[in-house]
Parts: sequence; structure tokens; C-alpha cells
Amino acid sequence: MPTKRKEPRSKFYELLQQQIQNEFNASQQYLATAVWFDNSDLPRLAKLFYRQAVEERNHALAITKYLMDTDHHVEIPGTGEVRNDFAEAVELIELALEQEKGITADFRTLVKTAREEDDYQGEQFLQWFLKEQVEEVATMTTLLNIVKRANGNLFEVETWLARESAGGKGDSGLPSVAGGAL
Repeated sequence: MPTKRKEPRSKFYELLQQQIQNEFNASQQYLATAVWFDNSDLPRLAKLFYRQAVEERNHALAITKYLMDTDHHVEIPGTGEVRNDFAEAVELIELALEQEKGITADFRTLVKTAREEDDYQGEQFLQWFLKEQVEEVATMTTLLNIVKRANGNLFEVETWLARESAGGKGDSGLPSVAGGAL
């Protein structure tokens, strides 16, 4: 059995380990969101969030693969609390937007830390994630605007999703994923 370094780990690698948990947490929250929409007979919204859940899972495992490739010990964490109860659809989209903004802040901290520690490979690895977060925040911001403009008529949102194919691009250029991307 190969032995991976456990100690000492830099702050950057500790933050990467934490980001694995953050990504899995985001995945689980997106699953809960997808199920809420699915249970509300809103298949396009459900599909969007099921896809988002898989993307976040893939992001967690891309970080896992990077840690393994750089000879660091990896622990797969449990996930945190997931919100399942919502009164209306706008709450789910607002939560998704806040989640994406939080993940963006996490990646900015990671890049800053890698730079401070002169970890140029780590900083380079994170560039794709920074670019991805611009897209994720923009997607959720647009979706929130569409949901608000629909003024409670979620079938209008479903029609917009069908027309625009929002969120259907996938993770083009994603770094290698442990076990392979789904």
C-alpha cells in the first residue's frame, strides 16, 4: 500500500482538502434542489440541478486527483447540512446563487494562498476553476432573474430553459477526475 505524505501540509493543501468537502456539499445541495423541482413536476429545472450536482461531484474528484498526483494524502469527507424545505422556487435559485458566490470566494482564497506559498503548479491547477465560477455565477444570476420575471409561473421558466438550453455545456476542459468524470 503506497504511503502518502500526511504532515507537514501547507495551508494551501489544507484548503484544497477543505474544498473537496465544499464541492461535495454543493453537490448534495444541488441534489436536494433537483429533487424539489422533480417532485414539483418541473423536469427542466430538475435536470439542470441534477447536472449541477454531477458537476460539483466531478469538481471534488478533480481536486482529489490533483492531491493524489502531487503525492498528498486525501481524505474523503462527509458532507454538511442540506436544506430540503422551500416555500417557493425563487428560494432555491437564491440559495444556488449564494452557494456559487461562496465557492468563488473559496477558489479566490485558494489561488491567493497558492501564490503566497509560491506553489505555481497549484495556482495553475486552479485557473480552470476560477473561469468555471464566472460561468456558474452568471448562470445562476440569469436563472434568478428569469424566475423573478416569471412572477410565479414556473412553466415560463421551463419554456425558457427548453429554448435556451441553459446550463447544458458541461465541464469542458475540466482537469482529470479521480475515477473518471460522470
